[in-house]
Amino acid sequence: MIMLHEKTKKAVVDVGVGVAKTIQDLAVIRDPGCAVALCQRQPDRNVLAWLKTLDSDRLPKARVILPPDRISEALEQICDISGTPDCEERRRLIEDVTELAKAFADLMKAAHLRLRLDVVTTNSCKKFHIDRITARLLCTYRGTGTQYGFSIDGTEPGQTLTVPTGSPIVLRGSLWPETPKSGILHRSPPIEGTGEYRSILVLDPIFELEKEL
Repeated sequence: MIMLHEKTKKAVVDVGVGVAKTIQDLAVIRDPGCAVALCQRQPDRNVLAWLKTLDSDRLPKARVILPPDRISEALEQICDISGTPDCEERRRLIEDVTELAKAFADLMKAAHLRLRLDVVTTNSCKKFHIDRITARLLCTYRGTGTQYGFSIDGTEPGQTLTVPTGSPIVLRGSLWPETPKSGILHRSPPIEGTGEYRSILVLDPIFELEKEL
C-alpha cells in the first residue's frame, strides 16, 4: 500500500519505501520510517542500449574516493583506462553518474564519496543483507537491478522486488540512526551461469577521509 507523506507530499510505501520522481526527491530517505528511496525516473534509453552492446572488458570499472567536484574528470579517465568507447552515449553516462554523485553527496552532507563501478557476472552478494554503512546509492546501468524485500527476523523476504535498470535507489545501512529498524534487506540478483553482465554504480558517503586512507 502506498501512502502520501503529509509534510513532503511524496508517496511512501507502508513498509518504508519512498518513491522519488526526480534525483533530488531521493531526500525522502530522511523521512521517518523511510528506509529505501527509489527514483522512478525515465532513464536514458540510448545509454542503456549502448551499454548492452559493449563487451564486459570495455565496461567502466573503478573504485575511488574523491570529492564530488572531481567525479566528472575521474570518470573520463576511468572510461579511457577501461577502453570504453568515446562517444555521445559515454558522455551522457558520465553526466548521469556525476549528477547522481553530486545529489547524493548533498543529501548525505558528505565532502567525499567512495565511487565504485563494478562489472558483475557472478552471484556476488546474493544473500539478502543490510550494509554496515550509513546509506548507499545503487544504480544498475546494465542487467538486472538490485533486489530488495521486507523481513521481520532477518531471514529471506517472502516477496522480492527488483529495481528497474537505470533507476537509482538509496538504502539506509545499519549505521543509520533508526529505531526500530525497518527490516528491509537487499541483494545482488543471482546471475551466475546465465551469461548476464551487470554494470552497477555504488556510492557511499565518506565523512572522515583520514580513516579511509
